[in-house]
Amino acid sequence: MLKFIEKIFGSKHDKDVKRMLPIVDDINEIYTEYDKLSDDEIRGKTAEFRALLAERTKEFEDEINNLRDQLKNGELSGEEISDIYDQISALQNDEYAAIQETLDEILPQAFATVKQVCKRITGLKYSIVGRDALWEMIPYDVQMMGGIVIHEGKIAEMATGEGKTLVAVAPMYLNALPQRGVH
Repeated sequence: MLKFIEKIFGSKHDKDVKRMLPIVDDINEIYTEYDKLSDDEIRGKTAEFRALLAERTKEFEDEINNLRDQLKNGELSGEEISDIYDQISALQNDEYAAIQETLDEILPQAFATVKQVCKRITGLKYSIVGRDALWEMIPYDVQMMGGIVIHEGKIAEMATGEGKTLVAVAPMYLNALPQRGVH
């Protein structure tokens, strides 16, 4: 019976893939557009993304700082202190939501930036733990999907040799932009 229902409605996996395909198409389109950018312009994408995040969170930061100043500068009752901490907590939650919304919005550009950098460093040698290694990896679409899944806080299951380490690079870059840790 379950197989019959899956044939009609599709599995969860099929629905997830279908949902992510337009995002991957956007990533690939932007990645191609980024071919025209110089190395410095690609490097500048990080500052561009961080500036957008700072713009979207400035109000929250300012309000939080004002409330913290109130805690330092006044003689407040226990109830007033508690109220201020509650306000700070609510603002931090709103700020976090704004950050998440912005990261979701810039995901295609950030992932395209990572993919473009991978392309540009292809053929370069690096010393890793005392051994030379040649970089020759550009993420495939399935790896971009795995990165989307990780960014969403889910687990991306992949077989040995499918590039799990490479999958993690794009969501790590994206989630490092707010400079609050990636774990």
